[in-house]
Amino acid sequence: MIAALKMMRNRRDDEIDGIESCWTTVNGVRIHARVGSAAAAPLARLGDRPPVVLVHGIGVSSRYLVPTARALAADFLVLAPDLPGSGRSDRPGHTLDIVELAGALRDWMDAIGLDRPAFIASSMGCQIVVELAIRAPDRVDKLVLVGPTVVPRWRSVSRQLPRWLLEAAREPLSLWPIILDDYCRFGMRRFFETARFALAHRMEDRLPHVSAPTLVVRGEHDAFVSAEWVEEVARLLPNGRVAVVPRAAHAANYSQPEALARLVRPFLLSDCVVGRSQPFRWPPTRSTRSSASS
Repeated sequence: MIAALKMMRNRRDDEIDGIESCWTTVNGVRIHARVGSAAAAPLARLGDRPPVVLVHGIGVSSRYLVPTARALAADFLVLAPDLPGSGRSDRPGHTLDIVELAGALRDWMDAIGLDRPAFIASSMGCQIVVELAIRAPDRVDKLVLVGPTVVPRWRSVSRQLPRWLLEAAREPLSLWPIILDDYCRFGMRRFFETARFALAHRMEDRLPHVSAPTLVVRGEHDAFVSAEWVEEVARLLPNGRVAVVPRAAHAANYSQPEALARLVRPFLLSDCVVGRSQPFRWPPTRSTRSSASS
């Protein structure tokens, strides 16, 4: 194991809008993340508000989270990793299940010295951060679950397919080139194996064990997540509440980022206490834990 954290920045089109691409080697796997913005870094270093980690859903990457990252970057240090196998990150030797993805997320946090951020997760990303919040409650400040999957009565491929068709008609056309490119990178075999893991994961059984304050968000026209399910998610959580993004479908983080930011900003800032979290510096100069290796 090597204490030094290997980091490489890449000035590509993301950085034009205040989002920069960075890589971290974690347990031999190169993880890509989008980070914004430099203006928010002093706030995060003071510890008066947590950094915010955005977590993507199945097959996609942090790319479709960029609109939300931009919307929040004036108030928070925002980090959006591509989980192993997704986007620009390396492909692991096997397809990771939900618990393994939660572990990979925690390892990445360890590698960059990120102690206790807040999380905004989309779709299957909600399942991942719920597992992280249960298994490492001291590493989670707050959770925002945007379009949490999977609705129990739709837990099968045959019931998911009609939801996909409905959703395709409700999302902005500009989203689909991003999704298709990410799916091609991810690979169909990995996609279907991950889908099997997601469908097998029963979040309704896990939610009562989440201690972190949680905001459950649904796009008004979400075809994958029913209004009844969102209410049930909040009811099952020890400390949950519901919010709705008007005129949004499943990917509210892409289609209505400003509206989503207006909903989550007060929640993320509530009960902020100076010095509560370990100060976090960006960019990190070295790893603070032994999980990082090259």
